[in-house]
Amino acid sequence: MPVLRGAVTFSRFRTEPSKEAPSDVKRWLTKGLKSHAFEPIDRRSEDERAAGFVELENAEASDFSTSNLFYGEYALFSFRIDTLKVPGSMMKAELDKWTSAFTKENGRPPARAEKNKQKLELKQLLRQRAVPRTSVLDVTWNLKTQQVQIWAASRKTVDEISVALEGALAVKVIGITPASMAQRAGIDDKALGPTAELIGMDLPATASVEDSHGEG
Repeated sequence: MPVLRGAVTFSRFRTEPSKEAPSDVKRWLTKGLKSHAFEPIDRRSEDERAAGFVELENAEASDFSTSNLFYGEYALFSFRIDTLKVPGSMMKAELDKWTSAFTKENGRPPARAEKNKQKLELKQLLRQRAVPRTSVLDVTWNLKTQQVQIWAASRKTVDEISVALEGALAVKVIGITPASMAQRAGIDDKALGPTAELIGMDLPATASVEDSHGEG
């Protein structure tokens, strides 16, 4: 929970409504987050991953009540990602154990169809036992400035959360970078290039002095 623990790794964005700006921002935000709330992985399916929004202080909840979502001029919530995958080594060990038992009992190794059937049954059994790996990333949304901070280090994860926000709330999520800020201010891209001082074009004289010292 980086927002409450004071971690400093985050990416900053501003948001713009794709359509007409909502008249009731809090109601709009609550409804959007609920529409893309986290849902656990169905262990009976083939899904190995689930992702969605949850409450900041309770990764099991997605009610987004006013008291759990809004803090002054901020909306604070999280994005949860669960992955559930049976390790290949575990599957192989269990299948080898079953194969040995089958061969001993039937006096022959299992046929391919028999082995494939058992493999599917084993996968379902192991999925029921497996514990999902959970990752929870925090998001802060300033209701006045419409600026968003995503508290994640992975670029891939930040992009996934940005896309989820756009889908849930019908907004454009735009990174706050020097280039984007300059574009909004009407500054030409050419003016953002490095100066002569920055790239060291004023250093030849100094370099020659250092060279002469080296020869001495």
